[in-house]
Amino acid sequence: MLKMLGAVLVIAAATMAGWLQARQYANRPNQIRKLILALRRLQTEIMYGFTPLPDALVRIGEQSGEPIKSIFHGAAKNMNPPWNRTAQDSLQTAIEEGWRFTAMKAAEKDVLKGLSFNLGTSDRKDQLSHIMAAVHQLESEEACAREEQNRYEKMFKSLGLLCGAFIVILFY
Repeated sequence: MLKMLGAVLVIAAATMAGWLQARQYANRPNQIRKLILALRRLQTEIMYGFTPLPDALVRIGEQSGEPIKSIFHGAAKNMNPPWNRTAQDSLQTAIEEGWRFTAMKAAEKDVLKGLSFNLGTSDRKDQLSHIMAAVHQLESEEACAREEQNRYEKMFKSLGLLCGAFIVILFY
């Protein structure tokens, strides 16, 4: 009886691990899409709203949802007193602090870090062109993420169960 309970627990744990990995593949394209929408909102704020960057980041963060929200809120917080950091420093710090809560990979992080070098340091037209370039890069990353999701999500769900069953067979 105890062996049976142990086998069930091993299979359940391995299956759960497979499902968690599959969920990462499912969450990545959705989070990239949220990030793209947030950058497009930022573009609109810069173009039409004449909103100061920290206020625009807070407003965009409120509309984006987690984990994108925490990155934009962290950047806005670092730009305001008492820290008064530059847009580049505050955005990069917020990315480093909040990135572990996302399902996104290093390519998306690099796009945001590249954008941080130009955000708040040049005129409106230049910033808009850099945001547009970042959006295009993220759209291509989203297409790759959707392709990976279609390829690997189902595989990891099945692989978790099969690995659990294999471990149980090895122990018996």
